[in-house]
Amino acid sequence: MVTGEVPHISMKKAVLTPKAIVHERYGSNACYKIEEVLESGGSGCPGLVIPQHHKCLYRCCLELPEFSITSDTFTRKKDAEQSAAKLALEKLGIQLTKNKLTVQETWDELVARLSFLFTDQFLSSIHPLIGHFRAAFHREGDLCGLVPVSILATCDVKLKSLCKSISPKSELNPFLMIALLMKAAGMSGSISTSEGELWIWKQNLHSSDIIQTLRNQQSSSAESIDIEAIRIPCSVEKPVETLTLNVSSNEYYMDVIAQRLDVRDCSRVMISRPVGKVSSEMRLYFSAPENPLLVSGKSLEELSDVNGDANLEPLNARASYFSNQNIYGDAILATVGYTRKSEDLFHEDVSLSTYYRMLIGRMPNGNYKLSRDAILAAELPSAFTTRSNWRGSFPRDLLCMFCRRHGLLEPNFSTKEAGDANDEDSGGQGNVQCEIAVLSKEQDVIIKYSTENSFRKPNDAIQCAALKVLRWLSNELEMPMEKLSSFGDIHGIHVYPHHFSKEFSLCPSVHKVQQKSIFKKSISLGSVPVDWSNIRQENGVTSLSIEGPYSGVSPSTGSLTCISYVVSLMGEGGHRIETLETKDEFEFEIGTGAVIPQLEACITHMSVNQSARFIAEPPSKDFILAAAGESAKSLSFLSLQGCFLEYFVKVLQITEPLEDRMEQALFSPPLSKQRVEYALRHINESHATTLVDFGCGSGSLLDSLLELPTALEKIVGVDLSRKSLCRAAKILHPKLSMSSDPTAQGLGIRSAVLYDGSITDFDSRLYGFDIGTCLEVIEHMKEDEAWKFGDIVLSSFCPRILIVSTPNYEYNPVLQRTSLPNKEEDLEEKMNSEPFRFRNHDHKFEWTREQFNHWASSVALRHNYSVEFSGVGGTAGVEPGFASQIAVFRRNTPYQAESRNGDSSEGYEVIWEWSDIMSRCAL
Repeated sequence: MVTGEVPHISMKKAVLTPKAIVHERYGSNACYKIEEVLESGGSGCPGLVIPQHHKCLYRCCLELPEFSITSDTFTRKKDAEQSAAKLALEKLGIQLTKNKLTVQETWDELVARLSFLFTDQFLSSIHPLIGHFRAAFHREGDLCGLVPVSILATCDVKLKSLCKSISPKSELNPFLMIALLMKAAGMSGSISTSEGELWIWKQNLHSSDIIQTLRNQQSSSAESIDIEAIRIPCSVEKPVETLTLNVSSNEYYMDVIAQRLDVRDCSRVMISRPVGKVSSEMRLYFSAPENPLLVSGKSLEELSDVNGDANLEPLNARASYFSNQNIYGDAILATVGYTRKSEDLFHEDVSLSTYYRMLIGRMPNGNYKLSRDAILAAELPSAFTTRSNWRGSFPRDLLCMFCRRHGLLEPNFSTKEAGDANDEDSGGQGNVQCEIAVLSKEQDVIIKYSTENSFRKPNDAIQCAALKVLRWLSNELEMPMEKLSSFGDIHGIHVYPHHFSKEFSLCPSVHKVQQKSIFKKSISLGSVPVDWSNIRQENGVTSLSIEGPYSGVSPSTGSLTCISYVVSLMGEGGHRIETLETKDEFEFEIGTGAVIPQLEACITHMSVNQSARFIAEPPSKDFILAAAGESAKSLSFLSLQGCFLEYFVKVLQITEPLEDRMEQALFSPPLSKQRVEYALRHINESHATTLVDFGCGSGSLLDSLLELPTALEKIVGVDLSRKSLCRAAKILHPKLSMSSDPTAQGLGIRSAVLYDGSITDFDSRLYGFDIGTCLEVIEHMKEDEAWKFGDIVLSSFCPRILIVSTPNYEYNPVLQRTSLPNKEEDLEEKMNSEPFRFRNHDHKFEWTREQFNHWASSVALRHNYSVEFSGVGGTAGVEPGFASQIAVFRRNTPYQAESRNGDSSEGYEVIWEWSDIMSRCAL
């Protein structure tokens, strides 16, 4: 929902803890060591044989360059660390709380700090700036001792903090920060600047001893070093490319970067904030304008407007997107610089693959792919089912990481009680709801979302809410901002367009959606004659070849499936260009969208130990290069026109859904088999010749009908899932073809059909069947749809007998208070969870016996059917009843040959059809 009202969430200003203050001063030089101390449990009973409990306490030793100090004992480690930090600050004479400085006092602090950096005392300390001063004193001529102001702005945390206090805009505007430092330098009596130049130096010469000491600190490596970096052109139409910075042992790396940026000296090189982690040395380097407005006489208001006027290069969208700062002109992304840890130059290569991994990592879906190390296979799931089934980073962590990478505040998560857990509105799931607010640095609300459903656990509410926001962001960020208002009403997301466009305006230009080519190859699956054209368009799979015998163990919705796979980039004509991604073991939950649709469509046709190959359209080139590793450089010049991806997949293991494992652990035979056996008894007793299974899924009931002799001559299955129907066809086809062999002990079935369609829609071809079944289906529908199904099936389909089963909600405490013999994490979840959770995450409701009886009796009365109630998994008359409750409807009026309303609509689509005549002709 797009709203014009712009709320502002007031948040308390964070007060620095003692540990944070120590970190500001010492950084990684502050070392905390925790010691565990066992304390006796008090006045116990002397001589008692039973072991007495001991209290575990913690003591912290804080080691600083000047001294070490030890805290008292505490029950929590973090309290011991804070205590040690507080004692260290007291010894250093540093006050924990300070009165806020006035603007003038802040300017005075800034001038004093800047002047101090050029003193002999500072040059004798350990600081990242020392390496830059050393390089400055190695220069000859007029530039000896001169330090680029951009280096000072980058390497000293205190300067950055003071500039931010004077003008908060300086955090995002490197030009403004440099302007503030140049103004402060002009106010100092000990350092100098030159009008229009970007150097700062000490007015009086440093002591010869300090200069000589710095000059003698040569690098331990006498050879030159090659640093791989990335050039990001200003124009998004130009490709990103690699370059090599060759830095000799007596050369300043900033001079090398200046040459590659084609500027006259390194003072004209601007430096961004760290890209990625705050502690990272990866930064963007770009050129300063030739005539910047950096004069000392400017007022603060005038300085705040410094953002580069007509003198600036055009905005570099990709570089700005990475740094959350305005970057102009061409930029170089490199990991290089001086640190406290070593006098030598620190450097790491930045490969093209690293760049693209960082690029896709700024999107929620891409970040999840990286967390699973499966860029070409994984997808951000559509549902958070259980903590034990989730793989990769959790939604809450992903959303927090997304906000950090885009320079936003941590998202605000708040949970609240929402009525009674047993209220009808809560659906029996729980009474905890979550609200999320995504905030800008200025604390303006960008996005707000409240969960529609309630949950029993606050963590589940938070994870589901975070996932909803992440999935919305995955689609929304790539859309042009002018289309934002037309998509804001999706999924109850409240978006504030002004702030949203301000924070994410660069996303559409950086994450350009690549147009995909359409393949026109056919799909074949063994010997099953299935029309795959629609499946190809829906899932993007263009060729599927399965190898190995069918083991009978296939994945189903909710099952954890472990696979191995290899993804290769194939060129036009079918030659292999490069192997992009391999995984020996990759586990995911079926039915949650945790992998790309093509991969799940393939795996749902397979069984354990089978392997398959299929080809699919390539994703955006960004993902290809992110997955390519060392091959990214050569592949970056390749056009993907005519290329495709080949997947080789093997199913290693399938862990059944929690609901199925629960049933197998508690019931023998399992509930699913008991339901089928119950239906078979009624089929045989009724001497039915025609049967339709509403919501047939993968055909478990239809398959069971082929195992035992019945009077059935025609069987039909209806389902909305094409993948399930295709799996059913694969199971049924060979069995039916074998049974039609005259030499085989025959079954009486003459025809079988699988239809794709909704069971709440009528199709006249299924009117008047002898028996209809709907086993454990209606709970996957919304309650109003379940009522609609009851009316449609009894008023329009009019089967002579209808069997409907659904979970008994009152039996859930029995199931959920019983531990399982497998999967340790599931056991822990079961023992810690509260009762009355739904048995499956996809269940929209679960009825009590009273609710189920009311539904069945109401629809039976309206349509002249009688109904009787029974069930499986339990004993009649013993609380809490059957685990799976069943209603058997019987038609009271005689069968009419014509549809009662003369409706001849045929809304279902035939997915698979078999007849004994066709099979005999084949023989």
